Amino acid sequence: MSDMHIEQKIGLSGGFQAKKEEEPVKIKYCLYARKSTESEERQVLSIDSQVKEMLQIAERDNLEIVEIRRESHSAKNSGQRPVFNELLEDIKKEQFNGILTWAPDRLSRNAGDLGSLVDLMDQKLLLEIKTYGQSFTNSPNEKFLLMILGSQAKLENDNRGINVKRGLRTRCEMGIWPTCTPTGYLNERLSERNCRIVIDPVRGPIIKKMFEKVAYDHWSGRKLFHWLKFELNFKSKGNKNLSLSNIYRILQNSFYYGPFEFPRDSGNWYQGKHEPIITKEVFDLTQEQLKRDRIVRESREFAFTKLIMCGECGSGITADEKYKKLKNGSTTSYIYYGCTRSRDLSCKLGYIREEELIKQMLRVIDQVDIQEIGVKKQFEEEIERYNKFQNTVLMMDGNEDMAIKKKSFDIKTYAKYILKAGTTQEKREIMTSLKSELVLRKNKTLMLRTV
Repeated sequence: MSDMHIEQKIGLSGGFQAKKEEEPVKIKYCLYARKSTESEERQVLSIDSQVKEMLQIAERDNLEIVEIRRESHSAKNSGQRPVFNELLEDIKKEQFNGILTWAPDRLSRNAGDLGSLVDLMDQKLLLEIKTYGQSFTNSPNEKFLLMILGSQAKLENDNRGINVKRGLRTRCEMGIWPTCTPTGYLNERLSERNCRIVIDPVRGPIIKKMFEKVAYDHWSGRKLFHWLKFELNFKSKGNKNLSLSNIYRILQNSFYYGPFEFPRDSGNWYQGKHEPIITKEVFDLTQEQLKRDRIVRESREFAFTKLIMCGECGSGITADEKYKKLKNGSTTSYIYYGCTRSRDLSCKLGYIREEELIKQMLRVIDQVDIQEIGVKKQFEEEIERYNKFQNTVLMMDGNEDMAIKKKSFDIKTYAKYILKAGTTQEKREIMTSLKSELVLRKNKTLMLRTV
């Protein structure tokens, strides 16, 4: 056999040598367990049960679990689950390339999150999603099946919402309050009258008295608040005191005499079949009284609100404008400052007129160090502006006697002038510049307190 023939034989045999097979990529799984806080999913396996079942599958199939992540959050909306979002980011960082979970709907019930998972599969960053009974890899058929199951979960969510709204609407049309009963009523537990409500024998009579005290005795909401909390120690079904806002909501709720609106501000009204606590006459008188307490006036900013502290309880000082009709038919207004009572509802600090408050502020200006009034720049700009007015409008250029000198007035004089004749904003700027804290004492005396 010739040498050439031997070389050709060797080359031919070498060409048929089998290539070394690539080792399969090892999948590192993240076990993801989720339970929604929504009521429709209360019957689903708890998180601990999911983890227990998934660990058994991992042991059976010899799967490598790198990390376990738990989340209690609804998968209804896209991008709203912090733990799931972190899981996607870690897959992009190649910390995991597999997900082990109980079912596809644990991962997604919306198109956005489902699309994110499929995109990671397309990029070959996510190699497998393994559930209790199925596996999904980067193959067209398995990805298609995963998308169908995820879409089915979204369809169930959407239909469930429609069914719930239909059920609530049906109950309203039957005259039955569809949600938690208002304060003063209880759900009736008799099986033959399911979902009916009855008057609470403890709270119902007190709710009735609340309406009557406003309608006939002209009580305010704050007076009701004190009566309920300090005299009766009235508690709601949740064993809490009624807040002032809750009291007003009760007084404005027509449910207590029969008709109700659901949902709120929807314009859909229904006639309730429950026993009313009050009559329509009492309800209408209550609304008239509330309107008098809630006279709508043009909103305005007061000069010294949020700048002074109550010296009795530490609350802030607020302002209110009162109107008085004069004998000649005109109307005048007065501004009063007093404690907000945010820290102590029984604070005894009285009210002080704005004019008297300004007089005390003028005395305060005399007490402070001139360096504490941080309006020097504003003062100098005002003088400069006036001098420019003289030069350009009054044509007084060159008349040194008419030009205002900066040294001829001090800052305290300027601050007092602003307090007497300045705008609301200018007054606020003057008092805000003080480095000391303003405190209004019980004898209506304004004092400085070093911060």
